[in-house]
Amino acid sequence: MMLSPNPVPPARQLRDHSADRRMIVLAGAASLIGLAAAGGAWLLLTLIALATNLFWFGRMSVASADPAAAHVGIAVVAIPVAGSLIVGLMARFGSDKIRGHGIPEAIEAILYGESRLSLKVAILKPLSSAISIGSGGPFGAEGPIIMTGGAIGSLFAQCFSLSAAERKTLLVAGAAAGMTGIFGTPLAAILLALEVLLFEWKPRSLVPVVIAVLVSFGARPFLLGAGPLFPFAAAPIGMMWQAAGLSLGLGMVLGVEAAVLSSLLYRVEDLFHRLPVHWMWWPAIGGLVVGLGGLIDAHVLGAGYANIQALLDGALTLRVVLALLVVKAIVWLVALGSGTSGGVLAPLLILGGALGALAGQVLPGPAGFWALIGMAGILSGAMRAPLTGAVFVVELTGHFDALPCTIAAAAGAYAVSVLVMRRSILTEKIARRGRHILQEYSVDPLEFLQAETVMTADPVTLAGDMPIGAAIDFFTRADHRSYPVVDRDGRLLALASRSDALRWQVSGALPETTLAEALSDASQPLAHPATPIGRVADLMVESGTGRIPIVDPATRRVVGILSRHDLLKVRVVGHRAERDRRRGRAPVPGG
Repeated sequence: MMLSPNPVPPARQLRDHSADRRMIVLAGAASLIGLAAAGGAWLLLTLIALATNLFWFGRMSVASADPAAAHVGIAVVAIPVAGSLIVGLMARFGSDKIRGHGIPEAIEAILYGESRLSLKVAILKPLSSAISIGSGGPFGAEGPIIMTGGAIGSLFAQCFSLSAAERKTLLVAGAAAGMTGIFGTPLAAILLALEVLLFEWKPRSLVPVVIAVLVSFGARPFLLGAGPLFPFAAAPIGMMWQAAGLSLGLGMVLGVEAAVLSSLLYRVEDLFHRLPVHWMWWPAIGGLVVGLGGLIDAHVLGAGYANIQALLDGALTLRVVLALLVVKAIVWLVALGSGTSGGVLAPLLILGGALGALAGQVLPGPAGFWALIGMAGILSGAMRAPLTGAVFVVELTGHFDALPCTIAAAAGAYAVSVLVMRRSILTEKIARRGRHILQEYSVDPLEFLQAETVMTADPVTLAGDMPIGAAIDFFTRADHRSYPVVDRDGRLLALASRSDALRWQVSGALPETTLAEALSDASQPLAHPATPIGRVADLMVESGTGRIPIVDPATRRVVGILSRHDLLKVRVVGHRAERDRRRGRAPVPGG
């Protein structure tokens, strides 16, 4: 008789040392990916600067340039169209994976594509984004670098024999490292990985992501410089309780703004899908709207990092702030809805900052401080990532003293967003492809509940000395497909199933043969009352058995059985914990 050896080790032995070793290997790989992603961030920003100089100033240079400083007359309309047309051609004849702002595509690759991204995407995504942004597209570099860094991690992982979960870890490590390389925000990049990309919180995934981010952050000063990307002088207003309360209220307003922007974006996208022209031409149509917006106010062109700095400094006139709030929103929504290549973080920072700066005209304190609060709120509301939004802006500016207020704004925006929007601006795009994603994490009850909580106690058993003739007759009227076979002391010998009875009947086995003899070569999985239910479910999958006997670890007597149906009881327990509401004091143990 073959029983599973040591099916449930003691608690002190539950640690998976092979998983520990894999984590160390992944951490080592992540350090290389972090360095490569930092280089990718530098390359992307260099390409954007080169494209900006070529399109707007007609020169070969990688020096920082702003389209708003160019004086090209009516060509301000033609340049975005030309750049967008190139992007459309690249998507049509290169890879349509470069369309969009990058983060939804990364999420989709993680959840539905086994974290596999192609070399073509790794090359074309930064190139198309540089052309799009450099020609005046109202986007940021963060979405493209998340996709590009993710592709670097995925391609590296595909060079080795790794599982899909391990590839996901390295993909996300590359994405987070790329974001750190662009913005110099290591903690926010880690939080973005946790809130948006990983869909888990495990040492195997968290440690490599942190390693990649720290390596990228360490390499950034040598490539792009050190210090906050947007330092400014304004400090929080004196009374923190007042500032936090006002930030919470402003955050709720920003949650409404986030919901409106998300709704409008997908309405625009629907309008493009109704056009009687191939999608290759849509970015050019979006580019035309961008050019017309540039005629109204050139500040709406390009990534707009200078606008973010000016909002924080309080250096923009009210007219320009209004233009950023309205015109920038229109050109960004139309351009992004057209399917061109570019990110959402920088535009959201501008739109949230503009609304915050307007509120700062009537709220106490400097307008730049309220622009900062607006940026935190809009990111939280639009992306459903409140911790990322709150921390990202303080790392961008170096104003960690504003963290209580950014957390308040992020919480207010997040609460309103959840109430009025079914999905975030990131996951709505995926949902429209029929793939619905829930951005809520909870502990899997299968991992902490034990078998004894849901097993069927004292199950019906079959005696080991029962003749198989009697067993065949028993299974013709049995309620279940299988039953434990036990010896005279109730100790588990095997599991007899209806398929066993059918096999004996067809083969003409001797009816006087006992069950113990007929099943002497069977390998039987088993579990103990303290076994986590998740491990029992794994045993079912590994053995193909729908019922697992539960035995006492000391006596090996059968004390219960756990079936697939019993696993569904766990869902009932979870739903009851969520929905049953009652008053009363907790029972006193032993009382």
